[in-house]
Amino acid sequence: MLKKVIKIVLVIALLALVAIQFIRPEKNNQGYKSVALFETETKPSAKVASILKESCYDCHSNQTQYPWYSEIAPTSLWLADHIEEGKEHFNVSAWENYTVKKKEHKLEELIEMVEDDEMPLQSYTLIHGNLSEDDKKLLLQWAGLARLQYKHQLEVSSIK
Repeated sequence: MLKKVIKIVLVIALLALVAIQFIRPEKNNQGYKSVALFETETKPSAKVASILKESCYDCHSNQTQYPWYSEIAPTSLWLADHIEEGKEHFNVSAWENYTVKKKEHKLEELIEMVEDDEMPLQSYTLIHGNLSEDDKKLLLQWAGLARLQYKHQLEVSSIK
């Protein structure tokens, strides 16, 4: 009796796994042109731009480089949710829609998250690897300088 129940459960699970393959989340592929304004304003060096592309833009822009396993559900659904959540917190492709105050704050959060090893997420680094200490240092220096630019703009506008 127990073997029969287990067999039925396994067949149902297999059918559910096959059926879920037909649910295809929308891809996040608007191209790297969507990050152009962000990079123009914040002026990352070529090395920092490479770090951003390799470690940040997949979840924090409108351009994701999908790995092979992103075509297999339920992983595809998990990744789509992960990317959507990442863009809700910080989306460099929406940089033009942010106020100066919000830009400064987003860079402050970026600095805090990287310093506290909260970004990139462990689930990302398990597959893609961690940022080296040198890369983190470059990223933090760049973000600090970019943040100062926005802080200065806020101070100037408050004087007026």
